[in-house]
Amino acid sequence: MNIFNEMESEVQSYARSFPVVFNKAKDCFLYGEDGKRYIDFLSGAGSLNYGHNNDALKQALLEYIAEDGITHGLDMHSAAKARFLEVFRDKILQPRDMEYVLQFTGPTGTNAVEAALKIARKVTGRTNIISFTNGFHGCSLGAVAATGNQHHRGGAQVSLNDVDRMPFCGYYGRDVDTIKMMDKLLSDPSSGIDKPAAAIVEAVQGEGGLNVASTDWLKALQALCKKHDILLILDDIQAGCGRTGTFFSFEPAGIEPDIVTLSKSLSAYGLPFAVVMIKPELDKWLPGEHNGTFRGNNHAFVTAAAAIEHYWSNDELETDIKEKAKIVSARFKKIAETHGETTLRLKGRGLMQGIDCKTGELAAKVCAKAFENGVVIETAGNHSQIVKCFCPLTISVDALNEGLDKLEQSFAEVFEAEKLKKAS
Repeated sequence: MNIFNEMESEVQSYARSFPVVFNKAKDCFLYGEDGKRYIDFLSGAGSLNYGHNNDALKQALLEYIAEDGITHGLDMHSAAKARFLEVFRDKILQPRDMEYVLQFTGPTGTNAVEAALKIARKVTGRTNIISFTNGFHGCSLGAVAATGNQHHRGGAQVSLNDVDRMPFCGYYGRDVDTIKMMDKLLSDPSSGIDKPAAAIVEAVQGEGGLNVASTDWLKALQALCKKHDILLILDDIQAGCGRTGTFFSFEPAGIEPDIVTLSKSLSAYGLPFAVVMIKPELDKWLPGEHNGTFRGNNHAFVTAAAAIEHYWSNDELETDIKEKAKIVSARFKKIAETHGETTLRLKGRGLMQGIDCKTGELAAKVCAKAFENGVVIETAGNHSQIVKCFCPLTISVDALNEGLDKLEQSFAEVFEAEKLKKAS
């Protein structure tokens, strides 16, 4: 560990929660150098939806590399890119009756968000953006301006402008219609809200606390955007690629955003890859106007195409996710009932679920205990108060239950320690 302490910046974060050296990973398991096995309920912060070193994807990549396939190609045409575009069109877009063109950005989610904000501003000629309470969109300046988290915003050290924050679904409670509030503000020329170019939203807020937008709210938001001539950007970077049960998290609402950002598990193998899906009529970019040296990760094209063909040619994975989500919900409900439903509350949807522990201190203790017990799991939420289960979508039922057993044990140990602490 000395080399990390000697050479690595203080900015590291996950390593502080999991202070071991990992040297091997397979499916839902991580292994330390000492041979200890951990069940991965973090999944690369949602970038490993299909697990580590998935055999179907690994084989496709190994064959491509063995044949000296293009690795890096800027935005030039390649056989790997053509294959990805064909598979994405045929297996993802056409079955959902969607029509978009794809922009390959720099290979991070935050770069996709930057591009989405830029094209919205370019098309509309306006600068203002609406984003939502507890939203997270990245840490580069445009993306972090649209991000609500104070910790990440504080890292910018400059003014973060041209964004107005609006209340997310349920922010003021179930009985408050936040869409109606927004409509009032946007309709009033003296509200102080400049007419925005776009609204950027997550259907399920990941880092913000597994807050789920209802289908009615998303439909109303789309209608609101159309009423006021605002573009709707759906950030599906963390909640997309099957994490909530459908390929796109917004599918159950039946909406079709103007712009969609994808990254994280799009490559399916943990390889950097990001795209912006743009309605064809909005594709007003000039050649090279938004570019990046690494927007042609052909290895990611290969694994992304292999994953879509393998997992999204039928509804088997969707069905499997829903069944596993029921298991997680039932086990989390049991934990909440055991330790007091007034203390613990369930959050999220699909295999993007968590337990609200009310305080970040308690959630951190649960995650630390879980790591001791062999589960890698992290927190989310405005106070880091939610223990967030992000297991691979392809995890076996046996491994899922083993991980949930260890998590249940960890909650029990922490709550018992808290009782003893209070008693003393």
